[in-house]
Amino acid sequence: MSVLPADTFIVTNKTIYSDKDRNLLILLYQPIIGYQAISLYYTLLSYLDKFELLSSEWTHHHILRDMMISNREFIDAKVKLEAIGLLKTYVKKGNINNYVYELYSPICASEFINNPLLNIALLNSVGKLEYERIINFFKIPKINLKEYEDITSKFSDVFAFSNIPLTDNLIYDIKKSNYRKLEILSKIDIDTILSLVSDDILNKKSLTKDTKDFLYKIAYVYNYDNDDMVELIRNSISEKHTIDKKLFQENASKYYSYDNMGKLPSIIYKNQPEYLRKETLDTSNRSRIIHMFETTSPHDFICSKYKTGNPTSSDLNIIAYLLTDLKLEPGVVNVLVDYVLKINNNKLIKPFVESIAAQWSKSGIKTVEDAMNIAEEEYKKKNKTITEKQSKKTKINPEWINKEIDEEIASDEEIKKLESRMKRS
Repeated sequence: MSVLPADTFIVTNKTIYSDKDRNLLILLYQPIIGYQAISLYYTLLSYLDKFELLSSEWTHHHILRDMMISNREFIDAKVKLEAIGLLKTYVKKGNINNYVYELYSPICASEFINNPLLNIALLNSVGKLEYERIINFFKIPKINLKEYEDITSKFSDVFAFSNIPLTDNLIYDIKKSNYRKLEILSKIDIDTILSLVSDDILNKKSLTKDTKDFLYKIAYVYNYDNDDMVELIRNSISEKHTIDKKLFQENASKYYSYDNMGKLPSIIYKNQPEYLRKETLDTSNRSRIIHMFETTSPHDFICSKYKTGNPTSSDLNIIAYLLTDLKLEPGVVNVLVDYVLKINNNKLIKPFVESIAAQWSKSGIKTVEDAMNIAEEEYKKKNKTITEKQSKKTKINPEWINKEIDEEIASDEEIKKLESRMKRS
């Protein structure tokens, strides 16, 4: 949801912020969500009163001016803070929308590193050497205590109670450190998975809520389905017939690495972010295509281009490169892939794709509509150098390139195929 400069907001603190959180935010969170999101977190924190509880009411124009960022950059930073658990947003809609931004603490280093989603995202963002340096920063030094005796006093050794007054033991709303859990929508069904694993292999009563949450996270990170998870569970059972989480995570990583030529999964937007989508769509075919590009993930889009639904690892690597290295938006990647396939005989050749992508990146192309417009301009420039006779023979352009065409566009079948795929996802 986009915000207007006149829209107001207040900041409320749902936690206790300490100096130790600074290291957590800079070393662990920033490599994943970027410096602008961390800057927004600290800016919102600075608006709180002297008790660090509540801010005055401000307009978004004020914060955009303070941070010297655009509305689009603000939304991008905000949704990243929300997704990673540092911010919660409420809105009361009206002529002027009123927002409430709730700030939450970063989780401790131990929980962060042991969370499969965050751990793998960090490793992917900084690389193995820097990852190990960060881990060492948070490691507790080990002291050999074998020859020492624990002589620590207990509470009951020192304190006792007498003449205890009667109280109602009321629980007050006291300040404390609060954390938001990461929210994900997983495609696996735990009940179906467990029904396919024999009781002789796994003690299903041993599965706690934390273990199920762990399985959901692993499935999400590696995009595993029910069958993949069944196989992983069978190969990760301990002697006590429980799931060995460490072994499970190692196996999940090995299987993924084997299938993806040693590469790690990357954290990317699954499809075009809401704030970068076209706000008003009519019933024209062009609008339908824009909507399709915006609501389809690049993975699903490239899959739709193959009759088998299984793209080559080379094509998938190009998609990952466009999203993670060049940081193109998902909808823009879809337009780029469609454009290149149509003008390059259904082939994605990395140097060719990269040359176009680099130009789009430098031009600041963020929306599907902008991508389609620049593709149209490039196509027209290209055809100016081709003779009319050659143009008739070689002219193969995406259906959306010619704005004059509306009724006779042959893209309905492709759109239906994508829509069907999206429903199954």
